[in-house]
Amino acid sequence: MTREGTNAYLVGGGIASLSAAAYLIRDGELPGANIHIFEALDVVGGSMDGAGSPEKGYVIRGGRMFNFSYVCTYDLLSFIPSLTDPSKTVIDEFREFNARVKTHADCRLVAGGRKLDVSSMGFGMKDQLDLIEVTLRSEESLGVKRINECFAPAFFETNFWLMWASMFGFEPWHSAVEFKRYLHRFVHEFPRINTLAGVDRSPYNQFDSVILPIATWLKSQGVQFLTGAEVTDVELRPGSDHSTVTRIRYVRKGVENEIAVNETDLVFVTNGSMTAASTLGSQTTAPALDDRKTGDWTLWEKLARSRRDFGRPSVFDDHVDESKWESFTVTCRDPEMFRLIEEFTGNAPGTGALVTITDSSWLMSIVVAYQPHFLNQPSDVQVFWGYGLFVDRPGDFVKKPMADCTGAEILVELCSHLGFVDSIPKILATCQCIPCMMPYVTSQFLVRGPGDRPDVVPKGSTNLAFIGQFCELPDDTVFTVEYSVRAAQTAVFSLLKLDKQPPPVNRGDHDPKVLAEALKTMFS
Repeated sequence: MTREGTNAYLVGGGIASLSAAAYLIRDGELPGANIHIFEALDVVGGSMDGAGSPEKGYVIRGGRMFNFSYVCTYDLLSFIPSLTDPSKTVIDEFREFNARVKTHADCRLVAGGRKLDVSSMGFGMKDQLDLIEVTLRSEESLGVKRINECFAPAFFETNFWLMWASMFGFEPWHSAVEFKRYLHRFVHEFPRINTLAGVDRSPYNQFDSVILPIATWLKSQGVQFLTGAEVTDVELRPGSDHSTVTRIRYVRKGVENEIAVNETDLVFVTNGSMTAASTLGSQTTAPALDDRKTGDWTLWEKLARSRRDFGRPSVFDDHVDESKWESFTVTCRDPEMFRLIEEFTGNAPGTGALVTITDSSWLMSIVVAYQPHFLNQPSDVQVFWGYGLFVDRPGDFVKKPMADCTGAEILVELCSHLGFVDSIPKILATCQCIPCMMPYVTSQFLVRGPGDRPDVVPKGSTNLAFIGQFCELPDDTVFTVEYSVRAAQTAVFSLLKLDKQPPPVNRGDHDPKVLAEALKTMFS
């Protein structure tokens, strides 16, 4: 079927839009030149970023784990060519890398400067019963409950919670419904949560390994990228029961522009952003907290005022104190820090996983990836990433909230917890830590109710779809690449009326063997 007369306009340049563009080409047979991606920043990739240099330091706002259950993501990567070897796809590179560099954490939790025994989940009987109850309850019955309304305080001191929360980014006040979804979605990882042996990693950071190959392929197909272009309005036909986009307004280089959208055209909007208003600090400065609502939020708010079924963005963007936390990226120009971490953990770079410091008042975790982690990274430079969940609490060694700490102070706090005190002067002289404050990073985990997130294609929509982390997909879990790719597939297949559906969500909770192993772990 020819679609020469159809244009597609994608608002936002993150993984959701890039995925939608890829499926418009492969499954929708839309000419690449008819696809237009608007991105307010000067680079695409959205939250899956990665940039820097050995001199100025590298920055990764977040790190993502992959898993065999990411059926939509792995399908996408199966038709994106490798940047270095045209005979291979990106998923080929993933599989070869993970066959060679296997994850098996020998140091998952730390306290008092030593590794903790994580062979048991640490549950009491009440914890076990409460966990089973949450798993069995319906989303409707949980409603807008918080996680800490479903468990006793002791639950949040168990090995399970400390590993689960740090692995996925949960905090006690987050949505019990989202927590329940994760329990179902990742039950197959329950028996190996203490080693994270089921995790797949990208060969480099996710920008270099995922975003760059996809964007390169899309450009080769003729896709039009408008970076530095902020969409300010998506106009709908007035006075209609149907939602039909008629015009897009955007600002680029200070100039206001508009595009007339035909009825046969398609519009995909990434509503909201977990990394909106992020700010960077430095070795000598703390990042500022910028809780302004950027275009990704204000555009959604404008759309939601016009249609009740477009969601309620205020549920997610008006609670910065509950959605913020801080990450940091460390660039090492001397092997001392990596040597100390490897000796402490027992894991060579890339073979471990999250190392979570349970007696850190910030609940600080670090990840030491396989090196090099950037395509342009010299062999004598190493990079690792970390984050803290409780950024307003004073540190245990640096008596300041993490939010007020410089990169150097974060390094002092980290080294003090790990017992690297004698090496602190050398580490400060040879390592550069760049902190990043993200006010909305877990906004998608906040308590919500039915209708707070719009359907991917709202009822009555003729040419508009919502994609990304703030649309509603039954059963799947936000804060994953998989959620964004599944939303993109759903949107493309639906708006183009293709006789095709995204593959079913992997449901280990329907497999008796998986459930038996999970229960065995819980009661061990």
